[in-house]
Amino acid sequence: MSKSSQGQLLKRAETEFLKGEYPKSLISYGLILKDYPMLDEAKMGVYLSDLGTDNEVEAQALFDYYQMIKTEKTNAVDIIERLIDSIDVTKLSIQNLLLNPMQEQIEYGDGIRYSDFLTLVESRGSFKKTFEDIMFSTKVIITDKDEFIDFVTQLSNEGFDEMALGYLDATTNLFGNDQDVLALYNVVRGNR
Repeated sequence: MSKSSQGQLLKRAETEFLKGEYPKSLISYGLILKDYPMLDEAKMGVYLSDLGTDNEVEAQALFDYYQMIKTEKTNAVDIIERLIDSIDVTKLSIQNLLLNPMQEQIEYGDGIRYSDFLTLVESRGSFKKTFEDIMFSTKVIITDKDEFIDFVTQLSNEGFDEMALGYLDATTNLFGNDQDVLALYNVVRGNR
């Protein structure tokens, strides 16, 4: 492959990537890597095209960042690879958190399961009183999205709006664009 055809393929692959045609750009970058396995532009293209098939926003953001740093830093590829690895590890942790029962992952000596907390609420007759009694000494362990939604809603209903917003702000990245979780912001604001 000549330098001019390499440049043309890179241009085509980049255009496909920028249009969001990630399977096409993946193939184009892969063809370049076949002949130039050490070419950083092609390596990045493969990484980011693959990422783009799962998450377009992340891929485009990392592409823009790579374009900014590649002329300034000699290790731009390493930086982007570490960012991608970090994203993958975070996603895997979140998947495990949401898909696997947390009972196996958490020692309950550190807290109380939400279902047990609700049993206490029922026996005492007040969410607010029960929560106030345990909030400084015990963690409430939430094991799924439904429990989280119920917990934040109850906090807001009982006047703990700032705390409810704190939980939402701290965990929205875990749930991504989940509309049920994002709707909690309206619930909290409506109770103010």
